[in-house]
Amino acid sequence: MEPHDCPFCRLEQPRILLENDFAVAVPDGFPIADGHTLVVPKRHVTSVFDLTDEEQAAVWNLVAQVRTKLMAELTPDGFNVGLNDGAAAGQTVMHAHVHVIPRRLGDSDDPRGGVRWILPKKAQYWGEGH
Repeated sequence: MEPHDCPFCRLEQPRILLENDFAVAVPDGFPIADGHTLVVPKRHVTSVFDLTDEEQAAVWNLVAQVRTKLMAELTPDGFNVGLNDGAAAGQTVMHAHVHVIPRRLGDSDDPRGGVRWILPKKAQYWGEGH
């Protein structure tokens, strides 16, 4: 995906919730929870690991700011914070971004394992047989 085709390279200013020199935070276009936010580096790269150390620090600093903002506004019970790095990991927009997803007790029957559920057969490492 070229930057001119990239939805994250064409973000409109009114959509931006928070910003620093190297990254922006925007509501997810297809949220899985109230407050689901993306932190997107301003430079078009596919992986956060292609960013400079300074850019990576700015991204993670903004993730922390988003979490603080969401805690104050929504008072969730927890968060899932993560990224999909490459198509095999489920990345569909090939511009690096980090998901900050507020969670509530009861929003899932059993949230144990969190991100481990991307491979359901291997997710449950507790209980019988483990």
